[in-house]
Amino acid sequence: MTDQDVSDFTNFNFDDFGMDTELDEELHAASEGSQFAGVSLAVVDSDQAVRDYLGSLFDGRVDAAGSLVEIETRLGLAPIVIVLGPSCADSESLAIIEGWTRVHSNVGTVLVTAELSTELLQRALRVGIKDVLSAPIDQEALIQTVTRIADGLVSTSPQSAGPAPVPTAGDGQELGQVLTVFSTKGGSGKSVTATNLGVVMAQRTDRPVVLIDGHLQFGDVAVMLKLQPQHTVMDAISQIDNADASMLQALMTVHEPSGLLVLPAPVEPTFADQVSGAQMAHLVEIIRTFAGHVIVDLPAIFNEVVLSIIEISDEIVLVAGLDIPNIKNVKIGLSTLSLLNVPTEKLHLVLNRADSKVKLDVAEVERTLRVAAVAHVPSDVVVPISVNKGSPVVLSATKSGVARAFEQLALRFIDGATASGSASSGRRKFFG
Repeated sequence: MTDQDVSDFTNFNFDDFGMDTELDEELHAASEGSQFAGVSLAVVDSDQAVRDYLGSLFDGRVDAAGSLVEIETRLGLAPIVIVLGPSCADSESLAIIEGWTRVHSNVGTVLVTAELSTELLQRALRVGIKDVLSAPIDQEALIQTVTRIADGLVSTSPQSAGPAPVPTAGDGQELGQVLTVFSTKGGSGKSVTATNLGVVMAQRTDRPVVLIDGHLQFGDVAVMLKLQPQHTVMDAISQIDNADASMLQALMTVHEPSGLLVLPAPVEPTFADQVSGAQMAHLVEIIRTFAGHVIVDLPAIFNEVVLSIIEISDEIVLVAGLDIPNIKNVKIGLSTLSLLNVPTEKLHLVLNRADSKVKLDVAEVERTLRVAAVAHVPSDVVVPISVNKGSPVVLSATKSGVARAFEQLALRFIDGATASGSASSGRRKFFG
């Protein structure tokens, strides 16, 4: 953050930030909830105008400091959320903040900046900052972010009542199901299957459903759902050592029509080499503590990342097209999974374009593979149309045979206790 950046921030017309002059009742309740929970709030910036403005967003019920040094005396005493202004985005300040996060588990930080770059976001997440917001800032989003961080501090603070929650699952819920969608050949319809399953599950269940694009080089999930994500898997991996459920939720993009939470693939293929299997597995393990279902769309290759995800998966959907190369690769893939001691009951074969007139009998294919397909997805022009529109078949062609096949497949993995009769009842709005 340069001096010019700070100047640009302080010279903004605050009325242009999209903020109301008064907090509505809902925002008051959210802000007061953190205070009642025993979490204090502070703002830090070298510019007095910025401090005054940020403090006014919380109705003045905050402490203010002109530097990180001034606020350090407050750390370690009780849970505190610190809103960092643009002057705290330089390398020296970030180094100080990193030291805080390593020593004080009851300190949460959110950075407010005039202009957000990918480099700044990655640096901020690496040092333990929970979230980064850039101007123009939505007041409700800022307060919700602070409240979310405060709630996380309350649940982990040693001063809070009762023991700290076990890092397996929250609110007494079981760990979410990890469902891997895999194929041994590209072009089989794997990503189409993953996105449609995710949408159906998000609509039909009460707990969050997360879709991770594990095709780290050329993932298409964001395109197929017509999303414009701000964060990707790389943002989560860069902070994986300090990651928690609330931080990962903040990095996800919501598919508004269904409520599905999406963590897209990196934008640069070269980033894939920077991700290890252990990191991806750890990422999934954290997400399943709050999500009812975690769907991972994997590339058609056996590598460290793929093997690590398969190892922790509860169910594996193996997608195959109805042609000789696909069937040959599936047979090899099944043999490989057997050598890896993957239980056969975890495997669920899906035959895509199963009614194609290619002179291959489905029953004969199943006998050859020694696996009965759990779903036969028919060939239909609605599939490429839906991909090009960025609207999954289960939303854009609900009466098609393809949509019905995906819905029936999804229901196989939905626990009856969490299933909802209404498609809209499972929609979740995490971020305002």
